[in-house]
Amino acid sequence: MNLSFFDQFTSPCLLGVPLILLSTLFPALLIPSPNNRWITNRLTTLQLWAFHLITKQLMSPLNKKGHKWAIILTSLMVFLLMINLLGLLPYTFTPTTQLSMNMALAFPLWLATLLTGLRNQPSISLGHLLPEGTPTPLIPALILIETTSLLIRPLALGVRLTANLTAGHLLIQLISTATTALLHITPMVSALTMMILLLLTILEVAVAMIQAYVFVLLLSLYLQENI
Repeated sequence: MNLSFFDQFTSPCLLGVPLILLSTLFPALLIPSPNNRWITNRLTTLQLWAFHLITKQLMSPLNKKGHKWAIILTSLMVFLLMINLLGLLPYTFTPTTQLSMNMALAFPLWLATLLTGLRNQPSISLGHLLPEGTPTPLIPALILIETTSLLIRPLALGVRLTANLTAGHLLIQLISTATTALLHITPMVSALTMMILLLLTILEVAVAMIQAYVFVLLLSLYLQENI
């Protein structure tokens, strides 16, 4: 059976049942549960240090009212980070390459930040649609542009994460296919492409971490506008 480069983005199935839910829940199994050695365990200490660092970075742009969102944003950051990194392993499936899943994460959280602003400070939230000092003839057009910009935010969040991860996986598969094909023809060129593949893999690890951080950071900035 001939396989295309995009078959890696198809959700795996077992007996006709999609396994995307299992792929989504698997990272949670890697987080150790609390026990009597909650602090003395080296792995858990490293994990708590990473959680503290992530929370500190995400909460720095927010005031004290936004710190209520610390658990949600930190959990989302760890969730995306682990899924993106686990998806780089061979013979694995990356759920965050699916636009539907990314939109399912982006839209409710964006809507929650928007409703928070409309509930707590409706005048200031609506005031973002019309900057101060706008000439009168430009008011209708500017309101329409700002409204479109506001409504397109969740789509931009989902598409940005999907596009970056999909492009990286496709590049890795293309170069690995070329490396295998050139191995018996020109071993020197195959070794060169192997070096490029290793460098690209390191780059994709960085991209997976950065995209998870950017996704949650933009949500925190949207929250800051509405609190």
